[in-house]
Amino acid sequence: MIRSILCAIDMSQPKPDDRPLRVAADLARHHGAQLDVVTVVPDFGAGEVSSFFPEGYQDALRDRTARALAAHVGEVLGDAVNEKVRHEVAVGKVYREVLRVAKEAGSDLIVVGSHAPELRDYLLGSNASRIVRHAPCSVYVVR
Repeated sequence: MIRSILCAIDMSQPKPDDRPLRVAADLARHHGAQLDVVTVVPDFGAGEVSSFFPEGYQDALRDRTARALAAHVGEVLGDAVNEKVRHEVAVGKVYREVLRVAKEAGSDLIVVGSHAPELRDYLLGSNASRIVRHAPCSVYVVR
């Protein structure tokens, strides 16, 4: 039985793909499951790259992204559903953070979108394929 669903959304896009979110919400409704939504922002770390950004930039980016994520979920699913959704903004590599959040949340299913693969994806693996390979639970890839 599915009790907890994690949906990964890429909020770095000007218009995030709402198909994975709609699928995850339908599955959560069907199973009576908790819906969690995660997005990941890059980690600028403590190296040379971070010195190009003003102090507090990472925290400000995370806060802005959290507001945008909640607004997007509300726009796509409606405010009543959005109030019950747990929102998470993680910092780091996408596939690692999605897997970490899924494990911590005890997710039974991860729903993730997939873009059209490029040649480099066949050599290195896209985030979706890495999530599929290493997930502690089932993964539903929305194309």
